Amino acid sequence: MADVLRLKRSNCKNCYKCIRYCPVKSIRFSAGQAHIVADECILCGQCFVVCPQDAKEIADDREKVSVLLGEEAPVIVSMAPSFIANWEGSGIEAMKDAMKKLGFADVEETAIGATIVKREYERILRDEQPEVLITSCCHSVNLMIQKYFPAALPYLAKVVSPMQAHAMDIKKRIPNARIVFVGPCVSKKDEAIQYPGLVDAVLTFEELAQMFEEKGIEVEKKLDSNPNSKTRLFPTSGGVLRTMEQVGDYTYMVIDGVDNCIAALKDISAGNLSKCFIEMSSCAGSCSNGPVMEKYKNSPVRSHAGIIRYAGTEDFEVENLDAAAMRKHYEMKQHGDNMPSEKQIREILIQMGKVKEEQELNCGTCGYPTCREKAIATYRGKAEVSMCLPFLKDKAESFSKNIINNTPNGIVAVNENLEVQQINKAACNMLNIAVSSSVLGEQVVRIMDPKPFMDVLRTGMSIRAKKTYLAEYRKYVEQSVIYDPEYKSLLCIMRDVTDEQTERERKDAICRETAEVADKVIEKQMRIVQEIASLLGETAAETKIALTKLKESIQDE
Repeated sequence: MADVLRLKRSNCKNCYKCIRYCPVKSIRFSAGQAHIVADECILCGQCFVVCPQDAKEIADDREKVSVLLGEEAPVIVSMAPSFIANWEGSGIEAMKDAMKKLGFADVEETAIGATIVKREYERILRDEQPEVLITSCCHSVNLMIQKYFPAALPYLAKVVSPMQAHAMDIKKRIPNARIVFVGPCVSKKDEAIQYPGLVDAVLTFEELAQMFEEKGIEVEKKLDSNPNSKTRLFPTSGGVLRTMEQVGDYTYMVIDGVDNCIAALKDISAGNLSKCFIEMSSCAGSCSNGPVMEKYKNSPVRSHAGIIRYAGTEDFEVENLDAAAMRKHYEMKQHGDNMPSEKQIREILIQMGKVKEEQELNCGTCGYPTCREKAIATYRGKAEVSMCLPFLKDKAESFSKNIINNTPNGIVAVNENLEVQQINKAACNMLNIAVSSSVLGEQVVRIMDPKPFMDVLRTGMSIRAKKTYLAEYRKYVEQSVIYDPEYKSLLCIMRDVTDEQTERERKDAICRETAEVADKVIEKQMRIVQEIASLLGETAAETKIALTKLKESIQDE
């Protein structure tokens, strides 16, 4: 399969929505990114439509078209009939005027090719009388049959699509023409690549609108009428049947939407239907609600009504193509579908936390309808065990619960009304609470001072490791109060520092006592020194007097 639907890697947000909406589960998820499995994809475009992050993108052919326009050969546009729903109030002549300003030689309606195709369907029913005939206009349906319902392959009409038939018709009239198809479909890009030589490039309506915008071209609001344009009804649900003449005793039915197509193909493969002509389209509402239309211009009722009003009542006046030239060969397309054993499935389920059958919730959050199918996808390398959100939730809660219950710090969580939402075992021990459930939902004032919580709510500034004395409990704690504006809650973390504080106070008391003793010793020592000094002073004076008298007596002699 051509790489026409791609993933913008940086945008994927692990929502699994693409897997949930993919009808054939052709999405592989690994390393936090979704990947499209090319050989399983049917290019229905649903992943592109539903992705909330716009992580899926359609291959852009604008540059290829610009190259074609720069060449000498005339570039003719085959315009899908659903264009009238995308450019409301603008007919084919208005589109032709606008597109010639871009450099296209001419614009024709793909409905011309639809006329040729529906006549071929009528011929097959009349001349070949198959048991069941499924229309081959929708490339996504064709891919689905080729990849998933090979038993129904013989019933798929071996007829080119209206896009291809129109390209053949144009090349028959203008042999050197280059053909660009414009429509609302993703899969037509792949069809043009898989069957080369007919259509040179495919633009979506969105790409064409961007080309108009780049050149400053506005499509004029101008309608035209053409009674010979009945096959403009082709892009509506039941539009093919409304253009056909019913032949023989066939039952004619319309099936649109991939899920309905899958259900019908199961019946067809089982041989439960006979003498049926089935108009089958992968898009609910047919091409008028194609993926590009649904993504950017989702108004299916108005689109349907606009197409019907624009259609004529007769066939386009065209020459039929040779039946042999219109014949299209479809081969079965194999893809990897290795099936794990029951033991392997059970082992994966256990890794997902599904030990018992009743634990298989089948919630579909991972994108798969059942836990078992998710396990099979995991075995095939398309899914990861961690994609099970209930499992991750339980794991995260268990991990969080273990941390909260086993941390020595007390934790109290309250809401903005200061009502206790959660309290752990350590906090219960600190606050002398026997059972945590007895305070859940109660005002925090019942168990501790609410002022720190009120201050944080008022200022929006958290309190970090503030030493607080809980007088009622005779405990010292380092208290942090943190506000979470996203969840409108406050978290109080308390580290019991009573023993540290008691030890610090004991050491402080010892230091004070030591200082007091030292002061007393110093005071006593100073007093002794002073007494000694006093005694020494008296002795020195007496000695001085005695020596003086002795000196005087010697001098007298």
